[in-house]
Amino acid sequence: MKNNKKEGKKNKDKNINNQEKTNIIKDKKKIYKEKLQKREKRINKHKDKGIYENNESIILDKHNKNLNIEVTSKNKKRINRAKVITVFILIIAVIIYISASVYNLIINPTDTVVVKEGRISSEETVIGYIIREETVIKGENYKNGMVQIKNEGEKVANGDPIFRYYTSGEEELKKKIADLDIKIQEAMEENNENLFSPDTKLLDTQIEERLSNVYDINDIQKINEYKKDISEYITKKAKIAGDLSPSGSYLKKLIDERSGYENELNSGAEYINATSSGIVSYRIDGLEEILNPSDFSKINKEFLDSLNLKNGQIISSSSEGGKIVNNFISYIACTSKSEDASNAKIGDKVKIRLPSAKEVEGKVEYIIQEANGENTIIFSITEGIDELLSYRKTSFDIIWWDAEGYKVPNSSIITENDLNYVIRTRAGYLDKVLVKIKKKTDTYSVVTNYSTSELKDLNIDKNVSTSIILYDELILKPTESQIKSVT
Repeated sequence: MKNNKKEGKKNKDKNINNQEKTNIIKDKKKIYKEKLQKREKRINKHKDKGIYENNESIILDKHNKNLNIEVTSKNKKRINRAKVITVFILIIAVIIYISASVYNLIINPTDTVVVKEGRISSEETVIGYIIREETVIKGENYKNGMVQIKNEGEKVANGDPIFRYYTSGEEELKKKIADLDIKIQEAMEENNENLFSPDTKLLDTQIEERLSNVYDINDIQKINEYKKDISEYITKKAKIAGDLSPSGSYLKKLIDERSGYENELNSGAEYINATSSGIVSYRIDGLEEILNPSDFSKINKEFLDSLNLKNGQIISSSSEGGKIVNNFISYIACTSKSEDASNAKIGDKVKIRLPSAKEVEGKVEYIIQEANGENTIIFSITEGIDELLSYRKTSFDIIWWDAEGYKVPNSSIITENDLNYVIRTRAGYLDKVLVKIKKKTDTYSVVTNYSTSELKDLNIDKNVSTSIILYDELILKPTESQIKSVT
């Protein structure tokens, strides 16, 4: 009974809940319907003003723009991809073209050449022996050692002092003089006001000038001259100061003592003077009397080899004497079996390139024909003599000849009836041009044009051109068909 009541009550509650849910749904539908009606009224109200259509068009425009942006982006990607592919293809094509051109140039070199100015020469490197007219000078005290008065390679006149020998006890005398110089300088500084005179002021100025000049030069000869001048100025100043000092003063005693030592030093020195004018050298090797120009007939290959000299060796300076070298002419002897050496004649002019790379004029003075086909040739030179004082045997270059002008390859030149021609090309038209060969090497020739008088004597064909000019284009290796086409 109780259970039935409970179930009835539950059913009743359930029905009430269902009814409430139904009512809620109906209310929501009603509210939604009212909203729809209000929206329709609002749309109808603004329809005449085009607001609704505008909103729809805006939405549509935005949609279309998005579509357009998407389409444009895709098109740009396609275009960029096409450009990249095109550029890549062009690069590959250029590489292929360049590679093919280089290959063709290597396999088939260009068949023309442009006429340009140039120089050709025939040169030869040989080993030469230096022959000089030189006089060795020595004094009696040569074992004492010597002091060089003139510099190596300096020009001197006859009678000029070139060096002197040390005297006995010279080092001790020099030390005493040096000590006195210090004491004299200190005494002069202490009494500077009392010893002032125009002469000492002038000497001070000269000393300052020489000191300032020493810092601005790199010439060792000039530096030594300035040092000597400064020493002389100081000595003069000291003597003037001594004369101005009261008799028996300390400074005057020092100066008198120094003068005594200086006189003792000079009186015992042996000065050696030049016996003739020329260049001073202190490099003595004992060959001065052997390699001299008095007799060239004995200077052959066997004689030169017997000297056993080392090529490029520097002659050391002597401490016992010096020599005077003729500065107007010197000689170089060498042995060669080149074609140019075989064709050389006495009196021929050549160029000699010294070890310093300086080129000087040379002249063939003497030729000795050796048994094995070689020739020993003696050249004379009048320049660069001082540069060779350090050597007795050294390498140098002989420039047998050189020529400048229109330089063309020998392969461009054809010879007919002892006359030389080139084939010129202009805009595809070939022309035969007569040329005159000035000089020729194994690979190149320097050519020029014949003069009017020479052309008359040659009596050549009128159809042949006789003038070659700068920048003409020539056939590098004329073929038979090309030669026949211009004949």
